[in-house]
Amino acid sequence: EELATPEAFQRDPKLVWDWYAWRRGLVLQAQPNAGHFALVELESWVPEFLLVTQNVDGLHGRAGSKEIVELHGNIARTKCYDCERVADELDPVSDTVPPRCVHCGGMLRPDVVWFGEMLPAHALERAVQAATACNVLLSVGTSTVVEPAASLPFSALRAGAGVVEVNPDPTPLTGRASFSLRGPAGVVLPALVASAFRERG
Repeated sequence: EELATPEAFQRDPKLVWDWYAWRRGLVLQAQPNAGHFALVELESWVPEFLLVTQNVDGLHGRAGSKEIVELHGNIARTKCYDCERVADELDPVSDTVPPRCVHCGGMLRPDVVWFGEMLPAHALERAVQAATACNVLLSVGTSTVVEPAASLPFSALRAGAGVVEVNPDPTPLTGRASFSLRGPAGVVLPALVASAFRERG
């Protein structure tokens, strides 16, 4: 909470940039697990599928998921602190840290949502629309306390959808979910996809 804020970036942009560069290196070493791959398979079976994630690690995309809304951004991307354009490339002649935006010269920052910032409006709108229009919502591995994402399964319930919670621990959603499956996503999701689709052939 001391480094993941706009105020921290304004105070010491190099420190924040270097910290995220270190975190980015750790994320690149991580690999998608069986839960990520089960969601890729689920997407192949379901005609209308949207994966909404609070994770910033990009593992869903690396696993092969296509329809993704990253509510909290993606640590692998950078954007300009001033003009907010996502940086497709770094300025090749700049050796400053953090690097500068090729469009306006502003400092680049990680394309993640920091404490005190609003979620990207288009991402949140797409997630809310999907939650209120879906037939089934899977709530996987989330504490269901970080707003506004925590409200999505409850919105789906109010709209008449079935809500399946997958989590090792109880959450505020547990008592209201249509089904609550205890266990890690890497174990529960492959079994769920297998029983719902593969075994029916």
